[in-house]
Amino acid sequence: MRSARLAAAAAIALLAATSACSTAPTPVPSSDAGGAGKVVQVVAAENFWGSIAAQLGGEHAKVGNIINSPDADPHDYEPTAADGRAVAGAQYVITNGIGYDAWTDKLLGANPASGRTVLKVGDLVGIKEGGNPHRWYSPEDVHQVIDRITADYQKIDPADAAYFDARKADFLSKSLAPYDQAIAQIKATYAGTPIGASESIVTPLAESLGLKLLTPESFLDATSEGTDPTAADKATIDQQIATKQIKIYVYNSQNDTPDIKAQVEAAKAQGIPVATVTETPTPGNAGFQDWQTAELQGIAAALKQATGK
Repeated sequence: MRSARLAAAAAIALLAATSACSTAPTPVPSSDAGGAGKVVQVVAAENFWGSIAAQLGGEHAKVGNIINSPDADPHDYEPTAADGRAVAGAQYVITNGIGYDAWTDKLLGANPASGRTVLKVGDLVGIKEGGNPHRWYSPEDVHQVIDRITADYQKIDPADAAYFDARKADFLSKSLAPYDQAIAQIKATYAGTPIGASESIVTPLAESLGLKLLTPESFLDATSEGTDPTAADKATIDQQIATKQIKIYVYNSQNDTPDIKAQVEAAKAQGIPVATVTETPTPGNAGFQDWQTAELQGIAAALKQATGK
């Protein structure tokens, strides 16, 4: 996510106008609002988790996001005074953890609040710092987060527990259904298919889809962290592309380094279909499920083109 920012910004300006601490997720069908009861004040470090929290919370949660634009890099974001005020007033804070948004620990420590609930996704799913932080690309982890957010809402606002259950049921059965269906269909049709990728955000998704990711993990991590990949890794990938060991290449368009651009062009020259993903939602106000489902459809189309299935 350290390049291709300016081009993305122009598109986002036309598609969405959002503030640094707001979210506009795809609506979930309304259930009984449970009366004019409590509204849980929520701050999410990143908008992909904030989108889910907003949809699960409905009328009984007000969710603001700190990272809300594809132009902001969660790895090295510098919190503002407004972010500190938002966290100080929040009853519920959702962070990714695993070193991805370490600045949130400082925000929480500098703005203590009695009784505040904090969800750190990495702790929930059992991934320690140094592991792959991109848990929103793991469907299994996404479902764990959905369960936990609902449970946390019910603890914070027990009077509206039935309302939160209804929101979760609506979200899973309607809004998230195309996402779950796309995952199941890809796994059923293409499991075991060898693929290449530009960075480690693809790893959890490939594992869930049953795809065989051949790109060296050290290269994926280097690209994700903004460090230089080794010559040996680049040579391995070049060989994989030149000999068509991979059926498709999946790349993060928010981080198109010169090495990645060269790999994309080499794949296209060999007739290897290229699918695109992004680290954060594009446009910035896209609902989690809409963003992810569109990417899954792109991956499925590339796999179909490559295999004829």
